[in-house]
Formats: sequence, structure tokens, C-alpha cells
Amino acid sequence: MRTAHRTIATAALAVAAAGSTAAAAPARAAPYRAPEAVPALAAPALTVRYAAVERNIRTALEAAERADDGDRRAALAAFLSPGRRFLAFDARGNGRVVEVIGDLARADRVAVVVPGADGRLTNFDSWKGAGGGARALYRQARVSAPSARLAVVAWLGYDSPSTRSTAVLTDGRADDAGRELVRFLTGLRHVNGRARVALLCHSYGSVVCAKAAPGLGRRRLPVDEIALYGSPGVNAGTAGALRTGARVWAGRSDGDWTRFVPKVRVAGIGFAHDPAAPSFGALRFDAGRGPHSAYLRPGSVSLRNLTRIALGHHSEVTIARHSRTP
Repeated sequence: MRTAHRTIATAALAVAAAGSTAAAAPARAAPYRAPEAVPALAAPALTVRYAAVERNIRTALEAAERADDGDRRAALAAFLSPGRRFLAFDARGNGRVVEVIGDLARADRVAVVVPGADGRLTNFDSWKGAGGGARALYRQARVSAPSARLAVVAWLGYDSPSTRSTAVLTDGRADDAGRELVRFLTGLRHVNGRARVALLCHSYGSVVCAKAAPGLGRRRLPVDEIALYGSPGVNAGTAGALRTGARVWAGRSDGDWTRFVPKVRVAGIGFAHDPAAPSFGALRFDAGRGPHSAYLRPGSVSLRNLTRIALGHHSEVTIARHSRTP
């Protein structure tokens, strides 16, 4: 069986390498420059930071217009719609962006949506992406718990790997992203020191959150829920090995292809443990029957349960079959 797993892992690497090669065709030089510095995260400077990030988005939109970059131009124009607020933005590469939905400074709870592979500026607003998914979660919370003071953060704050690259098969990007996530959550505490935080981590984002988890504990950050869903695997053997005081949840929908990914690690490639396996020890929520990218689809079972986790409504979460209860 181990030999078979090694063979499958090697084949997966070859496929990813081929995809990476195919995707490496010469591209036009990117016209986007580094963003201007913004104030540190702190409650008194929050409005000033929102305005500074907006200026960076406007600068990037002007560059997109000069370069006739239609996809970026449409995405960035949407970012500048009235009422939208961003904590971070960088147009270089595939882009990084962190958006807030709701009143961050006054929230009792904050949900941070951590997306997986293929995250970029141009798909951020899709419900399959961090921004669209975060808004779907916020709307669901408004329906199910209208009096709750929840803010949702869409955190595309790292260099999300392409599913056509070898980077998606290793935790190299997740090492850097995990540190960035801990830094962000440390800053968030300066904005709102009383709010409790839920991390909702999809696909490769679950690898990021698993890397961040020990740092959350060391810094005593107020993260009390971590949900790992649609995960290709993590390199922590059990929920306890994450070394966090948070309640750890896991879910996988019946239609998610990640159930076929071998949970092995060979020469630094792959992720050895399945958070949705009973042996991992996470609370396993019902994630429904949808495909890999549909966990935050409006109306889905998974969205309802992830919203309950975000709100801290543990008794309302429907548990997957053959799982332990909270």
C-alpha cells in the first residue's frame, strides 16, 4: 500500500510539473508597483488605513487602464464600489487583498476566511473566492442570527499557489502564509481586543491554518474556532498536534475530489494527515454534497454550518455521520 501511495504521489508531482510548464509561457511585464505604506492595524487608525488602501487600489486601477488589462480593471473597479473597505492590497503578481465586511472595531466575533489555491484579484469576488465567500457567510449570519455582531474578513493575504504548479503539493507557501496570518491576527487584536475569532480555512488554506495554529497558541490570540474543510491534508498528525486552544472542526463534502488525494508525504511532497478522518480527532461537521469549490455557496449545508461555527453556535452545527459530538 505504501508503494502504491508513493507511486500516486510521484504521478501527482509529474502532472503538476507538466501543468506548471504549460503555464509558464512568456507573459507581458506586469505594470503594477509596490503599494504605498499604510498605518499599522489599530483602532484609532482604522479609518485612515481604509482610506490609504483605497488609494493604493485606485493607483493599481490607473495602471490597469494604461495597460489595457481588462480583467484587472473590472475587478479593481468593483473593489472601489461604495461601502467596501480593505485592510491590505497589493496588485503585484496574482495579487493580495484583505477585505472587511461588517463593523470590525465593534464586533463580538470575527470570522477570517482563508482561501486555498488559485486565489487572485480577478476571482476574489466570486463566491468561490475569498471575497464572495466571505460576503455569502456574512449574509447567512444576518439571516440566521440578525442580532449577532459579526464581522467577516476575506484574507487573501498570501501568495496563493496555482493548482497547475508544484507549489501546491508542498507546504512551502504555507510556511510564509502561516506567519503572515499570525501577524495579521496579532494586529487584529489591536483593533478589537475583545472579539473572539474563527478561522475558516478552505483547501490549501487548511495547510496555511495548520501552520499558523501553534503561533496562535504561543501569542495567546483569541482564536476559539478553526475549521479545516476541503483539505488536501495537513502535516500535523492530530487536532491536538496543532497546539492551539481552539476548537478544531473538519469537513469534506461528498462531491469533493480531495477525498481521492493520497494523504502521504514523500520527500517533502504531499500532506500526511486528513483532518476529516476520524483518527485526526477534529469535530466533523456536515459539509453536504457539493463540489470542492462550493463550501460557501449560498443556500448550501456547508455554508450554514460554517456560519454557525463562525458565530460560536456549536449546538446548532449538524455533525457528519460517524463523527463525535461537540
